[in-house]
Amino acid sequence: MAIAVRGSRSGGSGGVGAGFRSFFSYRIFISAMFTLLFIVTVSVVITSRPPTTHRHSSLPSGANVYMHRTFLALNSDPLKTRLDLIYKQANDHITLVKAYAAYAMRVKLEISRQLKMFDDLAKNFSDLNSKPSYKSSLFETDGNLDEDVLRQFEKEVKDRVKFARSLVAESKENYDNQLKIQKLKDTIFSVSELLGKAKKNGALASSIAAKSIPKSLHCLAMRLVEERVAHPEKYKEELPKAEFEDPSLYHYAVFSDNVIAVSVVVRSVVKNAEEPWKHVFHVVTDRMNVAAMKVWFRMRPVEGGAHLEVKAVEDYSFLDSSYVPVLRRIESAKMQRFSPEKTMENATKDGSNMKLKNPVSTSMLNHLRFYLPEMYPKLHKILLLDDDVVVQKDMTGLWKIDLAGKERFNPKACAWAFGMNIFDLDAWRREKCTETYHEWQNLNEDQTLWQLDTLPPGLITFYSLTKSLDKSWHVLGLGYNPSISMDEIKNAAVIHYNGNMKPWLDIAMNQYKNLWTKYVDNDMEFVQMCNFGV
Repeated sequence: MAIAVRGSRSGGSGGVGAGFRSFFSYRIFISAMFTLLFIVTVSVVITSRPPTTHRHSSLPSGANVYMHRTFLALNSDPLKTRLDLIYKQANDHITLVKAYAAYAMRVKLEISRQLKMFDDLAKNFSDLNSKPSYKSSLFETDGNLDEDVLRQFEKEVKDRVKFARSLVAESKENYDNQLKIQKLKDTIFSVSELLGKAKKNGALASSIAAKSIPKSLHCLAMRLVEERVAHPEKYKEELPKAEFEDPSLYHYAVFSDNVIAVSVVVRSVVKNAEEPWKHVFHVVTDRMNVAAMKVWFRMRPVEGGAHLEVKAVEDYSFLDSSYVPVLRRIESAKMQRFSPEKTMENATKDGSNMKLKNPVSTSMLNHLRFYLPEMYPKLHKILLLDDDVVVQKDMTGLWKIDLAGKERFNPKACAWAFGMNIFDLDAWRREKCTETYHEWQNLNEDQTLWQLDTLPPGLITFYSLTKSLDKSWHVLGLGYNPSISMDEIKNAAVIHYNGNMKPWLDIAMNQYKNLWTKYVDNDMEFVQMCNFGV
């Protein structure tokens, strides 16, 4: 109770003074606190702000790159921006000059002066930045750039840029054309390679087509054999005629297994002969086709009274392997082909054995021409015709030419060609040409001199024993050359379809085919049945 009493006793004027003093102390304290807070805040703001010179390092990247660059430009030396532009212009022209120099080297231009100028100019641009005065004053200084030095650097850069532009303008058209030419050359080279491959493939396909037997020819041979089997009484053997050995007549030899081709040769001779009854044809074929050949000429006798005999190779008994070197080689090749131990060896020699695989080269029909004097011992002259020729004029003029004791061959360039040759058989026997032929064939036993063919040994055997004919007697190339003059063909006595594009094949050249087809006997029923399409 004492405390309560004491408090109430001092509550008068003394209590009011104490309250006043407390109020003012509180205001001072609050003011001091706000002042201290303000000072701390200002201090924090000041200490947290980066220096003005490094303010750009805190700017964001990415979407604000443009603002970042603008900020840098505003806070940097304007001469530095100018220096950057000059430096970029110099670098752009260095790249341009180097590019043209590289193009020039690529197309191998023989302009050494311009190449050197391009190289020197590129080097001068690069060396300009390395000059000590420019390097120290412009590229390695941290302070402001020297405007006079910058102006001099800009002048030198502009001079070089001007020169570079004039040099490029002078060379641009020339270099661009050279690049186009080089690209064209590259394209031509590439196309040439493709063309070479296509030609090889085409030649191979053509060779295969030429060596194969067309369906129409096979059909014709079968029809003729079928006719002989069905009517044997019609096709009995006839006795040989005296005309076959009469040397006063005009004798022709045709060796072939192609019935339709032989018929065209014979018909073309007879239709153009002035005296057809004086002409005698000796047709020799192989055992497989002799029946068909005989039936054809029995069903379609030679017109104009001309005479014709058909024989097989086997009818000439002296033509055996003991006498004929080529027959020994052919038989040896057949034995090796069926020998198991030779299989691998033959497989590695495909290239060298192509002639052996060619049925024309391995057929004795192709080599009969070297035995004409023995085949026709009573004749003095004989005209040999290949089965791929067409006769367009009377041929009797050849028998009237004085051969001066030589065999007659048609010249072609430095050599001569088989296809149409008239032989003086008496001179042949006197010069012993068959013996010479055998000597060379024996020397070529291993086929190192030539493959199994007839032209090389023919050129050797009759070397210096030939006499040339006028070119109009025999025009060659209708089986491979599309550019022969039609006037030359028209004036020729004999046209020769030598080459792979024979007139009876689908690959024949159309511009020459009708010269052959007009002598095909289209009235013959089997020709129509076998769809020759001529």
